Amino acid sequence: MPLYHNEDQAMLADTAGQFMSEEGSIAKQLRHWRDTECKDGFGHDFWKQFAELGFTGVLVAEDDGGLGMGHVEAGIVLEEIGRNLTPSPFLTSSVVAATALAQANDDLRGRYLPGLVSGDSVFAVAIDEGAKHRPENVACKAEKSGNGFKLTGQKDFVVHGASADMLVVAARTSGSDSDEDGITLFAVPKDASGMSHDAVRLVDSSMVTHTKFDGVELDGDAVIGEVDGGREILNKLLMAGRVGSAAEGVGVARGAMDMTVDYLKQRKQFGKLIGEFQALQHRASHLYSEVEIARAVVIKTQQLLDAGSEKADLMSSVAKAKVAKAAGLAVREGVQMHGGIGMTDEYDIGLYMKRDRALQEFMGDAYYHAGRVADMSGY
Repeated sequence: MPLYHNEDQAMLADTAGQFMSEEGSIAKQLRHWRDTECKDGFGHDFWKQFAELGFTGVLVAEDDGGLGMGHVEAGIVLEEIGRNLTPSPFLTSSVVAATALAQANDDLRGRYLPGLVSGDSVFAVAIDEGAKHRPENVACKAEKSGNGFKLTGQKDFVVHGASADMLVVAARTSGSDSDEDGITLFAVPKDASGMSHDAVRLVDSSMVTHTKFDGVELDGDAVIGEVDGGREILNKLLMAGRVGSAAEGVGVARGAMDMTVDYLKQRKQFGKLIGEFQALQHRASHLYSEVEIARAVVIKTQQLLDAGSEKADLMSSVAKAKVAKAAGLAVREGVQMHGGIGMTDEYDIGLYMKRDRALQEFMGDAYYHAGRVADMSGY
């Protein structure tokens, strides 16, 4: 398949690009919610605007009221989110949680998906249990209790955890912490008794929580999929999260690169535009090629994921690792080429660096995914 968007996808990109640059701009959204110290880190009215454009249900099946599109289309929205540093729960709710709920029964889908599609609900995904992303190990336990389960343990760095109407939680229902099997996914409502959140603001001003489950009682109908059979669903939502965060990372890289190139065309030094200096031209050219390669890798991974290819799992880690390198280069070059003002809050380029640092850790950093690619390739 070609590594570019077709006509319909290009129209979606135009719509998403205009919406994010106008309504989701840094001044209107990120700086506003950061400076007002908003407990959510994003605007719920703005999230409703996402819904009005159909973005919230991009991965929700048409039978469930969504658009029934794929990860290529979700990635288009995410790239524009990244380019404008637009704070929203789109990645966690409309991509990762929606992927898990697609595997749920009719009752769970009917309970939660309408709220997502309408923009009335926000979802979070509670996977990690430490400072680093290690989904292979799940210690949070769900023990049988009557007709349901009792959930005990802790999840760390749950993005939008305190704002979510429902959390998708991975818990162990059998076996030891590192076993492949014995995982079950649960849809935990926000008002569940025994669940508490310790909210933390990250470097990019987004909000995460350390969430504790102290004997949270759940009905049996809270199970997503089958008991002890959640690893396959977990892997699907992890792939969706990896390629989704990679797509947003491409947007961050492109946004930082565009801002830097514009600055090179405006800033004068020694009576010349600094963009005329060959050394900076070479660095800008190298950056452009790295970002375009990363973008192509992401599109290929999205296509494989939509096609149900066995290669999608490997490529999701390839994409995450490649984008981490490219976006890291983009924000570093951006700050350096802006000079000293690049470190000030007055200029937006530093905000791209902050978002890149937080996004790189979401669903695993470059080192984790490079190691995973090596393992899956037999090294």
